[in-house]
Amino acid sequence: MADQDDILQLIEDTDPVAEPSNAKRWKIAVIDDDAAVHEGTRFALSDYSLNGQGLEILSAYSGAEGRELMRANPDIAAVLLDVIMESDAAGLELVEYIRNDIRNETVRIILRTGQPGQAPERRVIVDYDINDYKAKTELTADKLFTSLTAALRSYQQLERMVQTRRGLEIIIDAASTLYDFKSMQRLAEGVLTQIASLLNVDCAGILVLRDSGDDFSVLAGSGCYSRFIGCPGISPLDQDVRQMVEEAFRRRKHEFADHRTVLYVRTGSGREVVVLLQSERELSETDRSLVEIFGSRLSIAFDNVILYRQLHEANTQLEERVAQRTRALTQANRRLSTQWMRLQRANAFKNEILGTVAHDLKNPLGVILGRTEMLTELIGAEASKDSVIAQVDHIREATRRLTSMVDHLISDAMADAFDISIRREPVDLAALVAEVAEANRPTATNKQQTIAVSIPAARVTQCDSDRVREAIDNLVSNAIKYSPVGGKISLQVDGTDTDTIIRVTDEGAGLSPEDLSRLFGRFQRLSAKPTGGESSTGLGLSIVKKIIDMHGGNVSAQSPGPGQGATFTITLPASSAAP
Repeated sequence: MADQDDILQLIEDTDPVAEPSNAKRWKIAVIDDDAAVHEGTRFALSDYSLNGQGLEILSAYSGAEGRELMRANPDIAAVLLDVIMESDAAGLELVEYIRNDIRNETVRIILRTGQPGQAPERRVIVDYDINDYKAKTELTADKLFTSLTAALRSYQQLERMVQTRRGLEIIIDAASTLYDFKSMQRLAEGVLTQIASLLNVDCAGILVLRDSGDDFSVLAGSGCYSRFIGCPGISPLDQDVRQMVEEAFRRRKHEFADHRTVLYVRTGSGREVVVLLQSERELSETDRSLVEIFGSRLSIAFDNVILYRQLHEANTQLEERVAQRTRALTQANRRLSTQWMRLQRANAFKNEILGTVAHDLKNPLGVILGRTEMLTELIGAEASKDSVIAQVDHIREATRRLTSMVDHLISDAMADAFDISIRREPVDLAALVAEVAEANRPTATNKQQTIAVSIPAARVTQCDSDRVREAIDNLVSNAIKYSPVGGKISLQVDGTDTDTIIRVTDEGAGLSPEDLSRLFGRFQRLSAKPTGGESSTGLGLSIVKKIIDMHGGNVSAQSPGPGQGATFTITLPASSAAP
């Protein structure tokens, strides 16, 4: 049995030695359903001190209270825990809660029991993550002191390991993006944390940069200085800290005081950095060397950041120049492409103009030639003057039309092929169709063909008379060209309130399905051949479609089949509201 002096005595009237309220103390928890144990423990440890720190003892009287206490105080260093409280396993269940639920791995747990048989020591030590096991019968002041001291030292070592791991995690996390300016701040914070762990001291640190002149900025801070991170200048710093930073920039050398260390670092790029560390104890020579190494490494890292930023800016400028040059080249290529397309269109239009000239001028030239032959016959037969004058009038009219076509071709040649304008005016299409029929009648007569015209008295439509005449003339000349000798050609004009419809019907070779599918394309030759040996450029119907489309109308063709003739239908809007 222990000596009487070693047994815990409960003295109710004795107060523990008072400590300054701001002194740092070890925080321990007593969790036991026996109030006397709490009082005895407080008395026995009233003058306890380790590394200059006293104790702050917290109490809980059940497993449930213990859960609340541990959850509210994650910085408890050690727990003096009873096994049997509101249940036989309340203490062991609390151990599982501490380790598994709130995942507190650093707190040291000393299990105390008055009934060792209820919780055998070997099984408990193996099955539960506890650090010491004591029976209350061996609860002496010396053994309590020894167990608690061992537990606190173990807790201290674990906390250092946690701090070291946290500092390394911060450094590793910052190292992947070291060259980023914000990661530099993160890296400096991690290094400060790591130094505190390696030196085995609690310290706060701050890193201040002077870029040029008096332009200060706080790049990194830890502990009580973390609130100054990102502050412009050093005015927000506490007065004593600000004075030390300013003095360090003036002195330009390191200074080691009792609890404060000031490092001055000048980077290769000409920037100046001051690092201020505040610790609770004076640093040894080894500690100072470690801190100086830290300062030099930080200088190298900072220079790397500056160099990277300069490289990044140069790369950005280069990329912008490349982008600008690329945009200029792209625009130049687009201009060249546009000009090439214009040249192609101009060349295509030139060919179209040549085809149009070859096609459209043949009709009036044919009229002139036919009328000239008739005029020769009349003169030879000594016909009447009126007959001769009539033929001359036809020649004059055909010549006028020819001159008008040449004027239009010259005008069109000076404009884009797809940008030819038309002028709208009221035109009597019935009269216009009659004129076209009469102009083509001599050509039809030469092939012994008849032209039948069915038109109303008048049919006024808003259109370009010259263009529409050209379209109708192309359809009539095609009907004559592809109709057999002795065939009949019909021209019909009718319509509705909104549209005027012109139909040209022949008794020619008709149209095959393949002809209908490509009828209005440029330079398309039909399966049928002209019946009188006439030539064809394949442009006539494409010209018709273009003219009618420009008027907002429609042109179509129908044929029962090969050998059964064809009907071409032009539909024109009657009003000027057409698109």
